[in-house]
Order: sequence, then structure tokens, then C-alpha cells
Amino acid sequence: MSTPATDPGALQPLPPLTGRRVRAAVVGAGAIGRGSHFPALARLAEEGETEVVAAVDIDANAVEAFSAEAGIPHAYTDLERMLREQRPDLVTICTPPTLHRAQTIAALRAGAWVWCEKPPVPTLADFDAVEDEEGTVGGPYASIVFQHRFGSGSRHVRRLLAEQAMGRPLVAHCQTTWYRDTAYYAVPWRGRWETEGGGPAMGHGIHQMDLLLDLLGPWSEVKAMAGRLVHDVETEDVSTALVRFENGAMATVVNSVLSPDEVSRIRIDCERATVELTHLYGHSNDNWRVTPAPDVSGEEAAAWQDFGPDVPSSHLEQLRELVVSMRAGERPRSSGTDGRTSLELITALYKSAFTDTTVRAGKIGPGDPYYTALHGGAPGWAPVAREEVPA
Repeated sequence: MSTPATDPGALQPLPPLTGRRVRAAVVGAGAIGRGSHFPALARLAEEGETEVVAAVDIDANAVEAFSAEAGIPHAYTDLERMLREQRPDLVTICTPPTLHRAQTIAALRAGAWVWCEKPPVPTLADFDAVEDEEGTVGGPYASIVFQHRFGSGSRHVRRLLAEQAMGRPLVAHCQTTWYRDTAYYAVPWRGRWETEGGGPAMGHGIHQMDLLLDLLGPWSEVKAMAGRLVHDVETEDVSTALVRFENGAMATVVNSVLSPDEVSRIRIDCERATVELTHLYGHSNDNWRVTPAPDVSGEEAAAWQDFGPDVPSSHLEQLRELVVSMRAGERPRSSGTDGRTSLELITALYKSAFTDTTVRAGKIGPGDPYYTALHGGAPGWAPVAREEVPA
């Protein structure tokens, strides 16, 4: 774990957050930073909770334009310099996955909490290296953006399942079936392990798998298949998996970028009701449906179907909870062990698919090739060295 530096030139601890706004910096001036992170920070700024003090991007024109449009006072092309000069309390990271480890560690070492876009980092080894840099008590901590966990719908269903109000969960389906054409993969960094981190299991289906785990709890084993059916990529373009949970529930998981009729879906069949979420990129109360078993009373069924005031899933709802955790000095959801669980499942899915074995939770660690690379060096899946073509 990180410890405060003692040399005279070291950064001093940040002042307590009591009675002041959370100073935030946005790293990455692309679509996710502009369209999701900054609007959430701006909304909390209106409520007196935050202030955005800086933006960072390696493209000077992009970060200067973003800062001018958004009214951000300081634009940087150097993350380390921004951390020294602005001393933010919170750094939101909106860059490609291969940069997440180094940027998160730099922010943590500067005393800042981190809110990092998914996928969190490319490997479990990277995740564990980040966790080693977190504070021991009171932070700073690094949280992953898993906004589908947040909002009134997921909160209501999580409580019903935790209380077993609908009986034990038995069977589940988790589906991320999206469509990406050849033009999408013509972008050089897509479909490559080194730059995208993985295929649809890692880059697309991670949200629904994370929500499934948040609802059902720890998984125990996975058996999977993966394929390249359409696209000329290093990674897969479709995967399927069978997952067993510690509570005994069994689930099917499908991740695809080959599906013209796009949908994101989670269905959980319990002893006394089926609960289902159908949406695409975000959900509100109307996207959830609870179907009671025939012997359930109307009064009980009505209680299950009452989701309360509608709070859609969003970056804003997760950020709102993160700021509360920061002020309390408590580890936020989607960090540490809680943030690692979906990455571990995805890693196990790839290992199972590429080795034709059942993979059990907690078994991929140092020394395992899948701990440091999601392709695990598997023949036919690991990147092939490209030959240099003579000029």
C-alpha cells in the first residue's frame, strides 16, 4: 500500500473535504470525458459538491478546446504536472485502457481519488498493482465506472434478491448482443489485445456481467467458448459462457458484436418470480419487469413491482455516491475486491474458452499466463508478431 512520502519535495496530504468542494480533474478530452464525466461533474458543481479545476489530454488543441467550451480553468498535456500544480481531490480517467494503470497510480500517489472508465485495466496483474497503491485507511481509492449498478431499478432488485423476497435465485441469463460493422474495426486500435484490451467480453459485455455479479453475488466457476465468426481481429467477436454462482444459481452469458437486433438483457428466475431488465446502453424503472409466480398474492407482487421514484442508471448517480464515500473516507463501491470481480470473471472466461477447461474463482494469480495477458499466450489467439515490410 502507498505511504506518505517524507522527503521535503514530496506532495503534502490534501486538506480534509469538510466544508469545501471536491476539486476534480478530467483526464482525456474525448467523447466519454466530454459527454459523460464532465456533465456529471458539472451537475454536482451546480449542487455545490464539486468544481472542475483542470483537464488533461496529450492533444493540446483538443484539451484547450474542451476546457474553453466547458469553462475549465486549466488545460494540460502533462498529467504529472497537473497533479503537482492543481492538487485535485478526484481524477476521472477517460483514456484508452492501456493507459489506465499508469495514470491511476500517478493520481493515487499524488493523493487523489480516482474514477476510471471501464475496462478498468487490461489484466488482473494491472488491477492488483493499482490496488497496492491505494491508501490503507480513508483513501485515496480507485473506483471503476460501472454506472449500470446505480439507479433506482438496480437498487430495488438488489434489495429484493439480498432479502430473498422472491425466493432463491436459480437461473439467470446475461446478454450483451450488439452490432459493430467492418468500418468500426477499421480503426487500427480496435480488435487488438494490446490496445483494446479484449473483444466484446471485455469491451462491451463487461457492464452487464458486472451488474449480474452485483445482483447475484460471487461466482464460483465458468465454462466458456469464444470465436471469430465475422471480423478480422486478434480478439473474439462473440463468446458464450456458463457460470455457476456460490449461491447455487446458474447463468448463461452471451457477448456479441454480430447482432443486428441490439439489446442488453439480464433475466433472473427466482423461486417465486422472474425479474428481467431489457435495455441497450442505460436503464430506468420502465426497463425492469417482475413477473410473479401464480401463487404469489397481488399485494406482495405489487410491492415487488414498486420501484419508487425513477432514478435512471448514469455516471451522475455513481459519481454522487462516490463523492459521499470520499467525504466519509470510506472505500466506494466498484473499487478493490468489489471492482475486481467482473475483471476476474472475464479473465476466467477467456482462459476457459482458449484452454477448453472449467476455471474456478480465485485460481488465476501470479505465474498463470492469463494473469498478465487476457489471451494467455494461447495459440491462435495470442498476437502474432508482424513482419516488417522492406521500404
